[in-house]
Amino acid sequence: MQNKLKVAILQTNLVWESPTENRRLLDQKIKGLPQDVDLILLPEMFTSGFTMNANKVAETMNGETIFWLKTQAKSRMAAIAGSLVIQENNRFFNRLVFADPEGKITTYDKRHTFTLAGEHKTYTAGKEKVILDYKGWKICPLVCYDLRFPVWARNTEDYDLLFYVANWPKMRIAAWDSLLKARAIENMAYCVGVNRVGLDGNEYEYSGHSATYDVIGNRIDTLPKNEEAVEIVTLEKSHIKKYREKLNFLNDRDSFNLTN
Repeated sequence: MQNKLKVAILQTNLVWESPTENRRLLDQKIKGLPQDVDLILLPEMFTSGFTMNANKVAETMNGETIFWLKTQAKSRMAAIAGSLVIQENNRFFNRLVFADPEGKITTYDKRHTFTLAGEHKTYTAGKEKVILDYKGWKICPLVCYDLRFPVWARNTEDYDLLFYVANWPKMRIAAWDSLLKARAIENMAYCVGVNRVGLDGNEYEYSGHSATYDVIGNRIDTLPKNEEAVEIVTLEKSHIKKYREKLNFLNDRDSFNLTN
């Protein structure tokens, strides 16, 4: 078990519907990271921006971006995660892919498709919550709109880290700020949100506000708003243990089952 986990947050602009260009630009940012990073987090649909033109940008699980993620993880000896458009069995998914340095791939399909933008008409919603183990840390990966649904993130597994990758627009950024903090407090877990900046192809503006909160809701990063930035935050298992043992809030959670 590793007490400390160093997480690199890439708050970046995205080139509209251009996987090749986005991989190239992200490659440059990743090359600038120090060698001791454990986990690299990218925004939602990091190869394209939040597009409904799935046919134009979709890849398979044997495609170039999956190979790129595996290569980055192996060369950096760090896990890397973000979501992209995946086509599988004649359906499209907004799929979060977590690649670790050993070549293992874990995937999570976005559960809550964003109906306001018609995402449900293009992408198939996921049905399974995923808890993965990395360096002794239990991690729950989620995507953007999932943030609005606390029952889906409910910490019944005693996970250590909850993270969201997002394209969350500036017009509703106050909700993003409040809900990220709430998810950390109610689940007594670190909560990291990685959001993009810039304009997309539909002229929607994104203002970043990527953030990291500890288990009692204190913000522990210094990322700026409205601009590209990279920051590394250090998470500590001892911090989780201290407050869970001292406060015991998770022991009082309600018992119920979530059905699809």
